[in-house]
This record gives sequence, structure tokens and C-alpha cells, in this order.
Amino acid sequence: MLTGKWRNVALLTFCEVLAMTLWFSGSAIIPGLRQEMILSDSQAAAMASAVSFGFVAGTLTSAFFTLVDRVKPQTLFMFSALTAAAANLATLSIDPAGPWMPVLRFIVGACMAGVYPVGMVLISSWTEKDRGFLVGLLVAALTLGSGAPHLIDLFGGLDWRFTIIASSAMAAVAGLLCQLFEPGRPFSKAAAFKPGLMLQALTDPALRLANFGYFGHMVELYAVWAWIGLFLASSLAMYPGGDSAPELAKLLAFTMIGSGAAGSIAGGFLADRIGRTRLTIGAMAISGLCCIFAGFAFGMPTYVLVILCVVWGTSIIADSAQFSASVIELSPPAYVGTMVTTQTCIGFVLTIATIHAVPYLVDWFGWSGAFVPLAAGPFLGVLAMARLRAMPASMKLAHGRR
Repeated sequence: MLTGKWRNVALLTFCEVLAMTLWFSGSAIIPGLRQEMILSDSQAAAMASAVSFGFVAGTLTSAFFTLVDRVKPQTLFMFSALTAAAANLATLSIDPAGPWMPVLRFIVGACMAGVYPVGMVLISSWTEKDRGFLVGLLVAALTLGSGAPHLIDLFGGLDWRFTIIASSAMAAVAGLLCQLFEPGRPFSKAAAFKPGLMLQALTDPALRLANFGYFGHMVELYAVWAWIGLFLASSLAMYPGGDSAPELAKLLAFTMIGSGAAGSIAGGFLADRIGRTRLTIGAMAISGLCCIFAGFAFGMPTYVLVILCVVWGTSIIADSAQFSASVIELSPPAYVGTMVTTQTCIGFVLTIATIHAVPYLVDWFGWSGAFVPLAAGPFLGVLAMARLRAMPASMKLAHGRR
């Protein structure tokens, strides 16, 4: 029988998985849309990046109006999930190649600012000495939910409408179920958002390095997640027996993103024991190498792609939660809200640029070289976190610089 803590943690994790299926539902349906209509790379990129645009806008709005303090977190989660589900479902009534598609995806992204960050607030009410593990668990839920549309799309065949309906229904269920969540202790007042202090995220030496580590991580993460399905489909189609490439690509895309769930949990567990800097350095080094090795794996037998997907998927997200935790621990308490918001917003702005860059990289280098330039992000992130580890300020991090 689950205790009150783990019953509520399990409930919240389940809700996050269901709600986050909306994030990549647009990317997952691109192959199906291309079976029915002409969809350019720029239109496909706009569908993916509009969610990031929306998330930045939603995060800034939530922080500026301190919505978590003004609205019960469970209610904010429910409203956000239901609104996002409605916007996602509305894509069935428009031309997917038209101008309204990015608008609806923007709304989905804006509402996700009331799902994932609010989930962090909810789970924090149960944290004790296991912050890294529980935050890693929530990131695992985000990761599994993000990959789920590829699996849903597999069951729906080439009918992209099935994926839209299923992900919308799952998000709506998540919003309603979240009302059953009971906090472990009263929610603490959110740290005030002070736009005038945003520059400190880049001028304070320790915060700057922690943020640069996160930015390097984000240069790679969402661009890879957004385009991995097409990369895999193109690779599998080159190999003998490529007739089943579309279906197998969906399964491998889910495997790649879904592997990150295990990586997030393991990352949180290890960060609580070996330190945040060691964990982030190791994870980014592996994922950066995978950006390079992906080119060698392109067109290779399926088992090579499976290995790449598992290793890359596990490492690419294992460090994500630890960057936020690092900024929280390095910031003065009164500035935490501003520092976390600044980190998140700049990071997602970078994802917009790299999501749009990948189609151009494909044109220039082909899929065998498209992900290689993205390796610069995690490698620069490694340097930033290594420098942070050498600073006295790193002793403020949980477990210090170990």
C-alpha cells in the first residue's frame, strides 16, 4: 500500500505524463500530414517552435503575475491542461498547413507553463532530502509524455487525427485527476519575479556558468527531440527492407525520448550522491558525442539505431533538472523566482533557433551531418560546469563540488 507521499507523487507523475503528450503531438504527426498534403520544412519547424515560443510567453506571464500564489496550483494545472487540450483538438478544424496551426501550437505551449512548472511546485511540497530524485522523477514524466505522441501515432497508423484526439483526451484527464492531489505541506510563497534583476543571471559568475551549462544543454535537446522522428524514418528507408520505415521510426523515436525517463530518474538519484556538476558534465559529454555518432549511424542496420536511441535518449535529459536545482541553490532566496524564470526563458528561446536551424543543416550536410553542429552546445556546457565546479561558490550546491 502506497503511503500518502508516494500516492500523491505517483498521481502527479501520471498527470504530468498525460498532459505533456501535447508538447510533441505536433511534431509526431508531421510524417502523417506529409502523406496528405504538401508541408514544407519551414512549416514543420514553425509547428515545433511555436510551442517553445508559447512556453516562454506563458512562463513570463505566470512569473510576472505570480499566478501560483494567486491561484491554487491544482486549479491552475487543471485550467492549463484543459485549455491546451482544447487548443490541440481545434487543429482538427483548420488547415494544418495554414497560418492558424502555429497559433494553436503557441497556445498549447503557453498552457504548458501552467503544467510543468506548476508540477514542480506541487511535488516540492513532498520533498525532504530527496529533491534531486523527485525533481528527476517529474522530468522523467515530462520526457515520457513528450515521447508518447510517437507511440500513439504508431497505433493510429498514418491517420494523424488519432494522435491529436488521443493526446487531447489524455491531457483533459490529467487536468481533472490533478484535483485529487494533496500537498505534503502548505505551499511556500513563490519568490518574487523582478525583471530588473534578470541581468544578474548573466553577471554573477557562478549563476552565469550554471546558466551557460543549461543553455548548452538546451541547444541540443529540443532540436533533437523535434526532428529525431524524421531522421530515423530517413535512415531506415535507406536500409534494405525499408518498407516498414515509418512505423519502425515512430517506435524508435518513442524509445529514444522515452529512454530519457530512466535517464532523468537515474540523473536525479546520482546528483543527490555525486553532486550536480559531475552529473551534468558526464551527461552532456555523452549526449554531445551522440550528436556526432548519429551521422555514422545514419543508414546503418536497425540494431545500431536502437543502441544510439537508448544511449542518446538516456543522456540527453538526465541532467536537465539539475541545472534548475543549481540555479535555485546558487541564487539569493529573494531572487530565486527571477533567476529560474530567466534561465528557462533564455533556454527555450535558444531551442526556437536550433529547431529552425536543423532543416537548413539537413540541406547543407544531409541527415548524416545535421546533428553534428548541435554538439557544440553540450560541449560548451561541459566547459561551463567544469569551471563552476572549480569555483568556491560550487560548495553552495547540494553535496558541493563532488
